[in-house]
Amino acid sequence: MRVLVVEDDEELARTVAAGLRRVRMAVVDVALDGPGGLERALGNDYDVVVLDRDLPGMHGDEVCAALVAAGCRGRILMLTAAATTEDLVDGLGLGADDYLTKPFDFAALVARIGALARRAHPVVPPVLRHGDLVVDTARRRAARGERPLDLSPKEFGVLEVLLAAGGRAVSAEELLERVWDEAADPFTQAVKITVSRLRAKLGEPAVVETVARRGYRV
Repeated sequence: MRVLVVEDDEELARTVAAGLRRVRMAVVDVALDGPGGLERALGNDYDVVVLDRDLPGMHGDEVCAALVAAGCRGRILMLTAAATTEDLVDGLGLGADDYLTKPFDFAALVARIGALARRAHPVVPPVLRHGDLVVDTARRRAARGERPLDLSPKEFGVLEVLLAAGGRAVSAEELLERVWDEAADPFTQAVKITVSRLRAKLGEPAVVETVARRGYRV
């Protein structure tokens, strides 16, 4: 899952991003103003954009409207310190998919992001299965048989993408784009190393196979 947090309070933005990474949301990027948030949201394929309404440089309402006008696929969760019905109606009227007022409970934020991400990919069920392997994308948990799997955010992200592909081979380039952040080096061995670690944790019989010149598949 790829999430962009657009929030001008740097401490809050970094705290939220770190918290989301801890619950295995594989890619979480941060922008601290409206223009930067718009540029990142248009230049990357995010599942959810967490968008503060009161942003410097460009108001969150303008960013939201611009994303909708551009046909941005990612769902938009607007944050605001205001809690009136009028503010709610205004935000949703601009094309936001959900609304959360500050201060907010972190668990509620995670739940709403997860729900929006599932709406962004309606064909992918919240629980993915392959044999005795079960991946709960809503709770960010995975298990094989009766054995819980202790996966890192990147390992979980790779497994989620591969399972959602339904047997299609997924290239290392696609995995790098969808699971790593925008600063990832395209020539890195990170995908290969992560797949290797994931295979070790999944155990036997093998689940992830390498497809020559095409990538990986389940």
